[in-house]
Amino acid sequence: MRVLVVTDAWRPQVNGVVRTLERLSEEAPRLGAEIRFLTPEGRRTVPMPGYPEIRLSLATPSEVARAITAERADALHISTEGPLGFLARRHAISAGIPFSTCYHTRYPEYLAARVPVPEAWSYGLLKRFHSAASVTFVATEALKAELTARGFRNLVIWSRGVDGDLFRPRPDAKLDLPGPISLFVGRVAVEKNIEAFLKADIPGTKVIVGDGPDRARLEAAYPSAVFKGVQKGEELARIYAACDLFVFPSTTDTFGLVLLEALSSGLPVAALPQPGILSTIAAAGCGVLDADIGNAARSALAIPRERCRAFASGFSHESATRQFLDAVSGLVRPMAA
Repeated sequence: MRVLVVTDAWRPQVNGVVRTLERLSEEAPRLGAEIRFLTPEGRRTVPMPGYPEIRLSLATPSEVARAITAERADALHISTEGPLGFLARRHAISAGIPFSTCYHTRYPEYLAARVPVPEAWSYGLLKRFHSAASVTFVATEALKAELTARGFRNLVIWSRGVDGDLFRPRPDAKLDLPGPISLFVGRVAVEKNIEAFLKADIPGTKVIVGDGPDRARLEAAYPSAVFKGVQKGEELARIYAACDLFVFPSTTDTFGLVLLEALSSGLPVAALPQPGILSTIAAAGCGVLDADIGNAARSALAIPRERCRAFASGFSHESATRQFLDAVSGLVRPMAA
């Protein structure tokens, strides 16, 4: 089976959507499938306002229609609600091609954190976008219940996995910083609520890995914190393993791959109270949720690292890929017509 994935989020962006899709394409061949991509790469683009590192495609409807037809894929998955996503949706509806979508990100909350747009308006647009899909993937049962209550339909769970060989405890990994070391990994932007972490009363050193539009302001305002920029692969894995605690202040993420990477590296989690994966982590004794993230952090430091590693081992890339392929296999039909 060949699946064409249309996505506005793509390299060189570093985020959970891109990493999820990259891992999907790596795992799918082992399960007898091929993932192909239609992305902004190689196309005319403009920088996204407020996020110049994100490039938005200027493709025309006919360009996208031709690209989809040329792939001759068996199934179509529209991953993002961006310019390419909307054009692919338009073509699929016009051509009678069934397709799946994915609710990766809480865009209404992200947008409301930046401009005074009522969340109800944004949710109305997203509901309309996804309502045409035969399947809309969500990462957790809690998100499925939330979106169902908002009128979304055809929701199917697509969980996430972690590379336990890369993200693992490493006794020799060290950072030359006063401990305990608390870590945040992700986009440095207002919607991630990083300032709640930086303001919190947590002993030791705070480390921020990632980049984004809020980095310069936060780096100037909190000189005692260590900002390491974007890190990948082995270097990122060693940073995780060298820290003592993972702090996740976001209230807008739908899953957070970084949570699994931290846990797999042996780091307990401190976060604000949220349903979904965070509640599951807390219930398993691998994290602490508290409205005061400083309280959560100080308590979470006592959690055994081996417990966190064991919890993360239950999330495999193979299992997540099977969930995706099983769902899209029901949409298979020739796309050349």
